Amino acid sequence: MSLRFVATELPGVVLVEPAVHRDARGFFLECYHAAKYAEGGIDAHFVQDNHSASCRNTLRGLHGQSPHAQGKLVRVLAGEIFDVVVDARRGSPAYGRFFAATLSSQNFLQIYVPPGLVHGFVVTSETAEVEYKTTDFYHPESEFSVAWNDPALAIPWPVAQPILSEKDAKAMPLAALQDRLIDYAP
Repeated sequence: MSLRFVATELPGVVLVEPAVHRDARGFFLECYHAAKYAEGGIDAHFVQDNHSASCRNTLRGLHGQSPHAQGKLVRVLAGEIFDVVVDARRGSPAYGRFFAATLSSQNFLQIYVPPGLVHGFVVTSETAEVEYKTTDFYHPESEFSVAWNDPALAIPWPVAQPILSEKDAKAMPLAALQDRLIDYAP
């Protein structure tokens, strides 16, 4: 398999299918290569790497930052997640729509989330470790959360009663957060 970049229905959101080389010893892959990713439409400068570990049914998200909007390149090191990206850019032709994919340590898929979109995931395996690169540093004062079960978004999460942080349990619908969103810039 060769490295592939698959455009999604959300402008700027790219599903990455890395080239995985397997043999009797195991596997090898490039997790990131700046020049190749730029050619594939991900011309981002990453400044921070984050790593989380979570148990089954943990839902993290939907998170964004404004100001200091972050682009993210997300991948799973162990386990499996249902990963969701929502276009939250005011004026975007895809505003309020989502893209979802299963990312796992077995399929090696990655998702690039451009700045201005919100991102979240739920763990569908016993545990999962998720790593993601960001294009801006974490600024707690800039962070906001969109309600994971916002009826206007109608995301088909594979869990009805997720484990949430206190912050995510109090998150508001996307429509109530207009003053926190950035404008779409094609």
